[in-house]
This record gives sequence, structure tokens and C-alpha cells, in this order.
Amino acid sequence: MNASMGDSPSVPSAFRHWFEDARKSIYTHVERVPLASVSGWHCDPDASALTHHSGRFFSVEGIRTHHAGGPVEHWDQPIINQPETGILGILVRRIDGELHCLMQAKAEPGNINGLQLSPTVQATRSNFTGVHRGKSVPYLRYFREATGHRIIADSRQSEQGSWFLRKRNRNMIVEVTAEVEAVDGFRWLPLGELLGLLRFDDLVSMDSRSVLACLPFPPDEPAPESSPRVRSGTAEILSWITEARSRIEVTTERLPLPQLAHWRRGPLSIGHESGRFFDVIGVRVKAAGREVAEWGQPMIAAHGTGLVAFLVTRIDGVLHVLVQQRVEPGFVDVVELGPTVQCTPCDHDAAPGCERPPFLDEVLGAGPERILFDTVLSDEGGRLFHTRSRHLIVETGHLPEPPGYRWTTPAQLSALLRHSHYVTMQARSLLACLHALEHPACGAGEPGRGESS
Repeated sequence: MNASMGDSPSVPSAFRHWFEDARKSIYTHVERVPLASVSGWHCDPDASALTHHSGRFFSVEGIRTHHAGGPVEHWDQPIINQPETGILGILVRRIDGELHCLMQAKAEPGNINGLQLSPTVQATRSNFTGVHRGKSVPYLRYFREATGHRIIADSRQSEQGSWFLRKRNRNMIVEVTAEVEAVDGFRWLPLGELLGLLRFDDLVSMDSRSVLACLPFPPDEPAPESSPRVRSGTAEILSWITEARSRIEVTTERLPLPQLAHWRRGPLSIGHESGRFFDVIGVRVKAAGREVAEWGQPMIAAHGTGLVAFLVTRIDGVLHVLVQQRVEPGFVDVVELGPTVQCTPCDHDAAPGCERPPFLDEVLGAGPERILFDTVLSDEGGRLFHTRSRHLIVETGHLPEPPGYRWTTPAQLSALLRHSHYVTMQARSLLACLHALEHPACGAGEPGRGESS
């Protein structure tokens, strides 16, 4: 976050001063290093997978994916394998009648700007069982022993299925009634203020957006199961997803990294021979305000800024978003609902129109009067290095539904998030941005242009 956010009148001064003060004591210094020299890891050039000496945390492995009838029917790639389920939790409390969220200023090695707003608890099982031999995780007990508190949301959700193999995190929102002190690096923020900060580039972390998406959508939406004003009933959407999961055949098999077709190991990284997609790199990290002060690790570094977008319209006065059935090799159950558009645009610059992702030109060609939200937000900074996606919400007419696409309401997506593995990480991130547009304190319906952070 640079001085331009500090100059913005839309940023509450109390938050700005707290965040800038936190930057003095919470930070990471990251140095890229050759993979073979990553401390604490087996990363030799002939290694079948990149693994930690402890056998814990995560590994980078190779897979070969077969997707019968897909746009690309088979491919090889590295992928992050982290089978343990972590906890992403936000503690909430009503203060003077307004819902507040306990957020932390957290520095991750992959964050493009160092410090971002993260959930109250963001911890892998290795973190909270002490494998790293670091400090204990503050506030963890509210989520591991939630009995006696109101649980607003609690479900396991996937991370990006193109980069993580069946990775799941328990997304939780727990409401307390008693006063809970915010220790150093943490702050109680009004929900409206927090959602408003989504308008700033790279400020609210991916994990925070994932949890915020699990909040119930504003109450003026109709009941998703029964209203005649929704395009498709929830039971119909569930059947549509189940039919796709039953029909689509996707298989993955493990391969040693040196055997991946079209991927090459160089002195610094593993990359695709085309120069596209992503690299697997090594970093050395020194940190303050973290459970551990120094470590090394491999990371994924994407090529180019991604794009995730919702097309939205009103059908009989009710807001609808156009979602697609996404198939990614790391999903637990074949198909999840993703954004209208999800791609890296530079990968398609030279592609003929028929090969470009559906609705990409509709999104990129939208005039400013149709763009409701436009912000560049970071992906998960613990495993992904300087990886970001432009988040767009674009108003359109009532377009027909091509195969694999369906108009749904935000309330229906919210209902699906009470369960596991129905809504992708990218769609959850956009749903959090929709919360920002619809929340009264954020200026509902006004353009959400991203501001430099």
C-alpha cells in the first residue's frame, strides 16, 4: 500500500494509521533463490517431487490430467499437494448494533505489497499443531472449540484447482458476545468499512475474501428455493451440477517432476517451454510478526495478471450473476461453479475469436458505465508469488445461457456455500466484491473502481 491510499478520503484515518503502524513491525523480506538451494527442502534437479525435510507442510508434485471432451484433453503440470485441512476464520461481534470483524495485518512472502488484511485465524494444520516450532496462533480456540458461540458459517472450501491438488480449508465465521481484546497486529473493523476496503488493489487478502463470501447475502434477495423471480430454482441448479459431475470424466495420475511433458527445469525454476502459465520458484524469507522468523520454500509464480469476472443482470428486478461449470484437476468433485470469465488474457491475445473464452470480449469491451467493480486483488500469498487477478463485475442484458453456464442469484450462491465444494475460490472472491457493492455502508450500486494501494 503506497501513499496514494493514505491520500484517499475514502479510507478511514484510524484504519490508515493503524495499518501503516503495523507495517513497521510486521513484514517479510523475500529473496528469490535457485530451487536447489531452498533451505529445509529436497529440491534436487532429479527429485520426483519438492518436499520438506519434515515430510509435512506441502509438496510440489507432477500430475498428468485427462479431461475427455474438454477444450484441452490432456496435459502435464506441477501442482501443490497439501492434503491437510487448514482453518480460515473470522471472529465477529456486534458493537453498538453493527457487525464488526476481527482482522489481522499479515505479511505473506508472496504478497506483492507485503502486508494485507487477513482473517482472524489463517492456519494450516502444521501451523496449529506446532510442526514449525513457532509461536502459537492467536484466537485459534474460538474456532477449534466454537461450542457456546454462534456459528454463522462453517464449511470446507477448495482453493484454486489449477494450482492446488484437492486442497481444502475450513471457512468459518464465529460470532461472540463478550468483549474480545484485539492484540497487536489485529483490529476490529466494521463490516461495511472492511467491505469498502475491497476497492483498493491488493489490500484485502484472498483468504479474507473467501471467508467474507460465506456471509449470508443481503436480506432483500428472495428466498432462493421458492421465489418465482429467480431464473432457476436451487434444486434445479444442484441437479445441473450433479449431472455434470456424473457425465464429465477427469482423471489425474502422479508423475515425477522430471518426466512432465513440455516442462523444463532450469537453474532457478521449473517452467513451461512455451514461457506461459506459471513457474515453480524458490524463495528465502526473513519475517517479523510471524510465527517463524526465517524459512525457505518453493512457490508458484504465475505469468501475467489473471482476470475473473461476473456478468450481472436483473431478471424481474432480481440481481443474477452468470456462472459457469469449471473443471480443474485439483477439484475434489470434478466440477464447481466459477466466474463467467476466468483466464489470463495475455494467453489468448493471438487466439481467433472461436478459441477465446466465452464472454471474454463482452467483459473486456464493456464501457465504464457498465463496470460496477474493477479492482486488482492478490491470490494466496503463502504459496503463490506476486500472483494477482483483476476482478470485474460488469452489467449486461439478459444473455442466453450457453451449455455449461447458468444465471443464478447471489443468494443462491450464498446458500451453496453452506456446503462444501460447490463454488470456486475465484467465484467466492467475486461474491465478496458483490457484498461490497450491495452493503449500504459501501454505496450500493455505485462503480467500484480499484484504487492504488
